[in-house]
Order: sequence, then C-alpha cells, then structure tokens
Amino acid sequence: MSEVEENLKNKEENEISGGTDARVYELGYLLVPTIKEEDVPVTYGNLKELLISLNGEVITDEMPKMISLNYTMQKIVANVRNKFNTAYFGWVKFYMDGDKLLELKNKLDSNPIFIRFLLIKTVKENTIVAKRFIRSDMPYRRTVSPRKNKESGVAVEINKEEIDKEIDALIAV
Repeated sequence: MSEVEENLKNKEENEISGGTDARVYELGYLLVPTIKEEDVPVTYGNLKELLISLNGEVITDEMPKMISLNYTMQKIVANVRNKFNTAYFGWVKFYMDGDKLLELKNKLDSNPIFIRFLLIKTVKENTIVAKRFIRSDMPYRRTVSPRKNKESGVAVEINKEEIDKEIDALIAV
C-alpha cells in the first residue's frame, strides 16, 4: 500500500471517529485561454501544490482542456475588462480541513488566471456518469402512431384480444 493510500485510509478512519474535520471537496475551474498550451501543465501543477501547501490531499483530478464556452464570460484584471469565449476547464477532488477552505478560496479569487471556479463539498466515490448509449437507428424519440403494414404502407388495426393472448402466453412461463 502506498503512502498516499495509507494517508487516505487514516483520514477516513479519523473522519469516522470524529478525530478531524477534513472533508472531501471538488474544485471545478476555468482558466484564461491566453495561457500557452505548453504552460497549462505548469499552471495545473501550481494548483496542486497550492492544495498540498494548505494540507490538502488530492484524490483525483483531470488536466485542464480547452473548451468553447456557451456564452462570453468577463474577468476584470488590473481595471481591464477581458472577455472570453474559450477557456481551459479542469477539476480536482481533494481532502482538506474546513478551516483552510476560506484561505484556498481567497487565493483562487486573487489569482488572475482563474476566470471562474466552483468549490463544492462532495463524496469520495467516483461520481462521473457514464455516457448514455444512443441507438443509431433511433436518433430521436418517435411519437406513437398506428402500425403500418411494411409492404403496403397501410395502417393495420390492432386487435386487443390478440395482444392480450400474446401477453398471457409470455407471462404463463
């Protein structure tokens, strides 16, 4: 077992016994797109170092990736209003004491490379939802319409008695 896994296990045990007030938080953030692509890992590393310097422990994270924003966002830096249509989006899930959280928030607020960020309390478990499977033969939801004969294209009447018999046959197993 690695040292990080041992520390996480010890923190979990302390939380259960009430020994510490460390909780799991998730930070989602948008970085300014003016950062050079080769400098993004450095900025990302600086954020992780900031968390560690505040006695936080990273559980899981994702490297920031360039995305298009749904609307223009503004950030005022040095009395200059900057508008952004793209940004680097990243997130990190970590343990941290609640009393250090305000200090983290203040440092992120004062950092001009963050357009916006969201800091929430969460759970340790993986909360990423898998992508839904979309059938290629049904790109949209069809409305209910009368059954048609495939050969002639004429609507066929539905016999409720036959349907009931088929259902009973399936259930009678």
